[in-house]
Amino acid sequence: MIRTRTISVHVDKIAGDTFDAIVELFPKIIPDAKINSSGWWSFIGPYGKSKVKFNSNRSLGILDHQYVDEESTWNIPMRIIPNGDFSELVIVLTKPPQLTDFQFDDRVERINELVFSMKTLLESKS
Repeated sequence: MIRTRTISVHVDKIAGDTFDAIVELFPKIIPDAKINSSGWWSFIGPYGKSKVKFNSNRSLGILDHQYVDEESTWNIPMRIIPNGDFSELVIVLTKPPQLTDFQFDDRVERINELVFSMKTLLESKS
């Protein structure tokens, strides 16, 4: 069985605003990120040369993305779910075959920290 982890966080913003803020936030939190003509953002990440490509649909709250670094490749479903005047951000992480269980657990912890830092930034913007 393939290991997965789900990260879910409540955001004090309506879903559309959360979606827009995340899209705008990415190049700000990774200042060396450069986008190419096929939609891939390239940058140097914690695991070397990295790239990410978003497959998004604002009306459905979909911010899925592919992430590739020098050690692994991830396909990450990400959803912004409306919850009245707020939203829920949900990310499902599936262990890439290139990573050991220990490496996967470490990556999940780092991603969890990033998501909660992102939540703080999202909520601090009006």
